[in-house]
This record gives sequence, C-alpha cells and structure tokens, in this order.
Amino acid sequence: MSDRPIHRLYRHFQELPFSMRVLFTATLVVFGLGYLFALTYVYTSHAGKDGKPGLSEEDLVITYSGNSQATKMESALRGPMSGMVGQKDMAKLLAWLHSGAKRDEYEKEIKPILDNNCMDCHDGSNPHLVNLNGYENLQDVVATDTGADIPTLVRQSHIHLFGITFIFFIMGFIFSHAWLRPIWLKSLIMAMPFACVMADVSSWYFTKLYHPFAWVVIVAGAFMGLCFATMWVVSMYQMWFYTVPDRVSDRTFS
Repeated sequence: MSDRPIHRLYRHFQELPFSMRVLFTATLVVFGLGYLFALTYVYTSHAGKDGKPGLSEEDLVITYSGNSQATKMESALRGPMSGMVGQKDMAKLLAWLHSGAKRDEYEKEIKPILDNNCMDCHDGSNPHLVNLNGYENLQDVVATDTGADIPTLVRQSHIHLFGITFIFFIMGFIFSHAWLRPIWLKSLIMAMPFACVMADVSSWYFTKLYHPFAWVVIVAGAFMGLCFATMWVVSMYQMWFYTVPDRVSDRTFS
C-alpha cells in the first residue's frame, strides 16, 4: 500500500487513526446490541395476539387495527401478557370477558386475580401503562379492541422517525468509509433504511384502514434489518481485517 491517499475526497478505514476505528467499533457494538434488544421487544410485544405462536401479519393487524372478536384485555392476555397469568386464572379471566365482564363476578373472582398478577405494574402509578386497579378503570380494556389509538401512534411515530434517523445517519457515516462496488449499491444500502422507516411508520396508520398494509410493515422492517446487518458486518470486517486493492481509481471508489 502506497502513501498516496486511496481517494482524494475519501478515507478508507485502514487510513483512519487507530483511536477513530476504536470509536467506530464501540459504536457499532452498542448499536448491534441495541438492535437485538429492539427486535426482541417487537417480537414479545406483538407476537401471539392472534392466539397462535410466533409473529404474523395478523398480529400486526390486531396491534394497529384491533380485533372485533375480542377485547383489548383478551388480546393482551393472548399476546404479550400471556406469560404473566397462570392457565387456571387465564381461563377465568377469558370466561369473565366472554360473559360480559359483569361487576359482581369481578368482585368475587377477577379482582383477586388481578391483584395477585397485575398490580405490580398496572396499579395506576405509571401513566404510560394501563390502569387495572378497580372496575371503573377496566372499562377501556374490556371494550372491543380497536387497536392503537391515533395519539399513541403519533407519539410512537415521532420517537421512531427521530431515533431511527439518528441511528442510521451514524451507521451510514461509518459505512461510508467502506470500499464497496458498484457505488450505486453502496449508496442504496445507505439510503434504503430511511425509505423503510417512512414506509413502516406510515403503514401503521394505513393498516387501520386496509389490513394488507401490515405486510408493508413486515417487508420494510426486514429490509431495514438487512441494511443494518450489511453495514455492520462490512464495516467491522473492513475496519480490522480488509485491505483495499492497490489499484483503485478515484472514479470507482467513493
């Protein structure tokens, strides 16, 4: 490798100071760990809402559009909260919901179950969690499940749009120091996550109107994850193990 820069406006990883490569590596490690936790959260919060194991298109439809055949509580009990209540108590809760969620039955059988299994988180002290403390507070969750409401989607939308944009800007900046040809492919990998997050978030709203848009959520998330994995692996590999070929012109390398 000669002392001449690989590209007059570009610096490959191998030309960067050791300290900068350590900084990039640490950032990628934390981002990778965070992405794994994000995937875990998405799975545990959405999977099983249709009563079947695994994450499916129907789970996303129920999340955003609701389930006309069940209440919000039933959707939660069959989905993310399925492991919080024993099978015997689960059967009693579902039977109570299907029989009309009457108050007299609540006082006798349901309230003790909720007190024993749910009050650690749903006692009303956390404004971001459903309050299950008292029959009156249950009225929203024993009504027909209409999915996430618009204020909730708006709150989640601005968090996702700002947060994911910030993450992929940093990922793209690090990845820009990699050598990947053709250049259009490298540019596509860097730009696609931004298009995917816009398609993903907008489809939350469209799914409430037209259920097949749930597939857009799945496809956009899959392509976003593929781009993240590609940028992560290529950057880590080229940062520490890869050597750029000696003959590289300015025109083919940027």
